[in-house]
Amino acid sequence: MTAQETALGKIDANLELMDRQVLDNDGRMIGKVDDVELEERDDGRIYVSALLSGPGALGPRIGGGLGSIATGTWARLSGRSEPARVDWSEVASVETAIKLAVGRTTAAIDGFEVWMRDRVIAAIPGSKVLPR
Repeated sequence: MTAQETALGKIDANLELMDRQVLDNDGRMIGKVDDVELEERDDGRIYVSALLSGPGALGPRIGGGLGSIATGTWARLSGRSEPARVDWSEVASVETAIKLAVGRTTAAIDGFEVWMRDRVIAAIPGSKVLPR
């Protein structure tokens, strides 16, 4: 099923999108879908406009104090107020994983992992940080 053929009315977004692995155009894992962005068309139909990923998207989904702490900590550490977003037009297919038509750097949803790698893991003596 390609992104162009997929409409929210034809798939169960909770079952087929949420918590699915996201792969770049080289098949490398770059994140998971933590939330979806929905928009309403002029005819009243709802469709998926973007996939959201990372703590900025997961925190509100968890809700409560834990969700607020996760979102607030992520925002403070990353300097971003919005979650990582992949426009629906960049989705190549929806299968057991969400495959993108773009590369890892274009999608840019692995920001938290990159931040952790560069600022936390790399600071651990003896750690080896692999290139992106």
